[in-house]
Amino acid sequence: MSGFLGEFLGTMILIVLGVGCGAGISLNKAYAKGQGWLFVTLAWGMAVTFGVYVAGQFGSQGHLNPAVTIGFAAFGFFPWSQVMPYLLGQFAGAFVGAALVILHYYPHFKETKADEGNSVGIFATGPAINSPFFNFLSETIATFVFIFTLLNLGNFTQGLKPLIVGFLIMVVGQALGSTTGFALNPARDFSPRLAYAILPVPNKGGANWAYAWVPVLGPIAGGLLASGLQFLLK
Repeated sequence: MSGFLGEFLGTMILIVLGVGCGAGISLNKAYAKGQGWLFVTLAWGMAVTFGVYVAGQFGSQGHLNPAVTIGFAAFGFFPWSQVMPYLLGQFAGAFVGAALVILHYYPHFKETKADEGNSVGIFATGPAINSPFFNFLSETIATFVFIFTLLNLGNFTQGLKPLIVGFLIMVVGQALGSTTGFALNPARDFSPRLAYAILPVPNKGGANWAYAWVPVLGPIAGGLLASGLQFLLK
């Protein structure tokens, strides 16, 4: 139970802060509208930091990410018996976090048409150049770097390590994330995309489900490769 609760609360905080940043820079009459990539990567990094702190306080290992949980479990770094509670917490927390962002910014969604910035890109990722193979490869490489580094941080819920994780997210985003928006995390992408698709968001556009497999399967592949390499080298 503690694993589910920690992952749920930590992922909810992560999504509220990260997706909230996306809403702030995209929607009309928000003071942050038009901010750039540095703003985005810093906000997402700090969102992960505070999500990890919250998750750790409620008894989880602060994965907040199915690619971490599945990759770790596949090579013996995490027990399979805890995988399902972690995954349920991650996907549910991400959905609730996205719903809270919709509620918070509701008047701004009403003021913003789809062609003015009210798009699924607030909630989920999309490619700068639509090339499914290379988009998948980008997500795989970025997530590989992220999770391989995590594996060498030890317990990353303790002390200043969540801050290090946040800086890691930021630099991965700046170095490798501008091709696809760096999902790195199936729950971070799928659940907010679903929330945007099914909840009553005013003036919304399409959810771009044709692309949704990339930010789900790419990070899982990257997590498996990173964990496999760590297993071989340890």
